Amino acid sequence: MAAKRKPSFGETIISLRREQGLNQADLAARIRREDGRIGISRQYLNDIEHDRRSPAGDHIIREIAKALRADPAFLTFLAGQMPPEIRSMDLDERQLRAAIEGFRKAARKISR
Repeated sequence: MAAKRKPSFGETIISLRREQGLNQADLAARIRREDGRIGISRQYLNDIEHDRRSPAGDHIIREIAKALRADPAFLTFLAGQMPPEIRSMDLDERQLRAAIEGFRKAARKISR
């Protein structure tokens, strides 16, 4: 039996947006930029949804998560990034390797 493919960041955003009955313009208008202005371009959101562009940093991911009532850590993971609260931990290489191995073991255990 083939393993189920994990949806991409963009596919997840499309799915969440549609579940909430939002179009791209609606969602784009709900995103607050880092400079405080409200709204990103619909084209930028379209590019993100079709995996042609990655979200520009943690802020945009958190804003998308907030607008879609989604878990920002999960969206950060799907975007191929590490959540900022983990990146900010003061870990040396040995500690980081141990933490990643612990994550792998836990993920394997729950994915069975």
